[in-house]
Amino acid sequence: MSEHLSPELRAFAESGVSIHVGTADARLVPEAARVMGCRVEPGGDEVTLFVPRAAAGRTFDHLAANGRVAAVFARPLDDLSFQLKGELLELRDATEADRPIIERYRPLLAEMFQFVGIPSRITFAIAVWPAVAVRFRVDAIFVQTPGPKAGAPLAEGRG
Repeated sequence: MSEHLSPELRAFAESGVSIHVGTADARLVPEAARVMGCRVEPGGDEVTLFVPRAAAGRTFDHLAANGRVAAVFARPLDDLSFQLKGELLELRDATEADRPIIERYRPLLAEMFQFVGIPSRITFAIAVWPAVAVRFRVDAIFVQTPGPKAGAPLAEGRG
């Protein structure tokens, strides 16, 4: 069963928030990689993440092996955050048609990071290309904002 991102969550995910994708190997040893942009697909139940190859570590190996994706979207200003979990649908090289998403995202992330003291030169130094597109179906949405509802399914964490 898939979950759908509301228009508000879609706008949040596609803004300049910090995004990480998490995976795990067969022994459940975690791996995380920075994401440099995303696209919520029409319908809101699929998301494509753009992960630079340079900093992916074993992320792609894990995805190919077990197909499970966890992505965290966090706004550094106030730690407002949520996590999407789901099943991998596609793992492919990003194309030139995908590149504008990455190019739009990086200055938004740099602006967000500046508010918490990270100079934009640091953000612009992140290698973003070549990248891999990781498309997955969203199975669950969780609140990750620190507080009493952290970890709760979004439906329970509203309000």
